[in-house]
Amino acid sequence: MKRRTFVQTAAAASVAGFAPTGAAAHPALRHKAIRGGSFAIDDNKVTFFTNAVTRPVNVMIVADTHLFTDDERGQPYQEFSGRMAKAYNSTTHVRTGKPTNPEQCFEEALARTKTGDIDLVALVGDIFSFPSEAAIQWVTQRLAAIETSWLYVAGNHDWHYEGMDGTLEELRAQWIERRLKPMYQGKHPLMATYDINGVRFLAIDNSNYEILPEQLEFFRAQVSLGQPLVLLIHIPLSAPGRSMGFGCGNPEWSAATDRNFEIERRPKWPESGHTQTTLDFHREVFDADNLMGIFAGHIHRQSVDVVNGIPQFVTNANAVGAFMDIRFEPQV
Repeated sequence: MKRRTFVQTAAAASVAGFAPTGAAAHPALRHKAIRGGSFAIDDNKVTFFTNAVTRPVNVMIVADTHLFTDDERGQPYQEFSGRMAKAYNSTTHVRTGKPTNPEQCFEEALARTKTGDIDLVALVGDIFSFPSEAAIQWVTQRLAAIETSWLYVAGNHDWHYEGMDGTLEELRAQWIERRLKPMYQGKHPLMATYDINGVRFLAIDNSNYEILPEQLEFFRAQVSLGQPLVLLIHIPLSAPGRSMGFGCGNPEWSAATDRNFEIERRPKWPESGHTQTTLDFHREVFDADNLMGIFAGHIHRQSVDVVNGIPQFVTNANAVGAFMDIRFEPQV
């Protein structure tokens, strides 16, 4: 019988994806994982010990860069981009404590691929503060220059022009097609698989906090294959004791708990809360025996929760220079 357990830890010093300069290192957390394996976390480094791989596999998780670069092509949309265009112009680097900015932090992360040690760069949403044509072009050019495989799944800001008419589903579809499409490398934007040396990564878009029926069926089909899986989403799944930011599948998620709809100038969450599909997805994710772990962003603070034996890791924001290193080690 699967042990039903809940473990929660900050998993990093302070609010960082790294310990601040001079801070004591956070003690490593180690916990049992699926199929007789285990995982350990130390600062922003997660290691899975598993029989799913025959050689070490290294993945870098990057989320919440919040690039805001724009040019004359974005002028007609400034009514909708203005707030987020000013949100992260200057940040403080999580490691050095020095001033930095999202562009520098993104380039710093990609520069780590030059060693050849990273097998996959996973961009898990809010790489952009709004669907700026200039920013998307800037990113695709830099990704084309690296020799490492990469993937992308959208976050809630990537496709959102604040105050623009339309439902969230309509706006997401519109701006994926008009702007973000090159980021998907021909893959389905809402659900896709990426195989890296024995591990299958599932990229599922939950950037409006909800899951579509076809996404749930996609997840079920992947689980049924029995292959070791890693789930990549932007908004973390609900976990005991966590805030509404962990909002996908949260039983409290509804119009009554929506605190940001006015500042984000978007439709309020439904009075009725989540669809049954989203609630089913949440339950089935944490019941999936071949799911090794979940990786998300959105919160801008590193954390780990273990629900029903499955760990969910959230990375700090790349806007401040953070990322998360994942290593899959062959189990001896």
